[in-house]
Amino acid sequence: MSFSPRHEGHMDMDMPMGGSTGSGSSSSSSSSGHGSMGSMMMAMVFQTETATPLYANSWTPNSAGAYAGTCIFLVVLAVVARLLLAAKTLQEARWLDRDARRRYVAANGKVPLAEKVARDPDAKRMTLSENGVEETVFVVARKSTVARPWRFSVDPVRAVMDTVIVGVGYLLMLAVMTMNVGYFMSVLAGVFIGSLAVGRYSSVPEH
Repeated sequence: MSFSPRHEGHMDMDMPMGGSTGSGSSSSSSSSGHGSMGSMMMAMVFQTETATPLYANSWTPNSAGAYAGTCIFLVVLAVVARLLLAAKTLQEARWLDRDARRRYVAANGKVPLAEKVARDPDAKRMTLSENGVEETVFVVARKSTVARPWRFSVDPVRAVMDTVIVGVGYLLMLAVMTMNVGYFMSVLAGVFIGSLAVGRYSSVPEH
């Protein structure tokens, strides 16, 4: 008869211990969760720590000189990115001129371009006059965009250039995502220097 109260007391003693263990684990998990959230929030603000890793933990500047060298590297990398964009623009212009020269090659049995344009019902005959000299021309509106043919000497080179440009761009983006002020300003300085040097070769048409 005395077993029942003793058993109930044993259970009552065990319950607080289990409850304290559960509350301790929940409090530790909540504290770790708050710590991770706090670290994420801290990573989203600019900071000026010189010992900021770049691309790998082994690339962590441990002195002012190493930090300055890392910033110079980012400046050069941003300049290279602008040079690659300018080089691609110039190369695209060369490829377009080469395709245009191919269009005007005469072939036996083919109607000359002048006669083909003259027979086009949408062609409008106009006269241009400059310094007293008149010249008759035909104006033809392009109806749709003509896709340039795939060429082994052009498209693989274009693919390689695009891949390199995107890769360098992602490296610069990762440097900015460290939220280090020095790294961020170095990327901007490199973009400024590169645009100042080769910005005139931009692919944006001039008006």
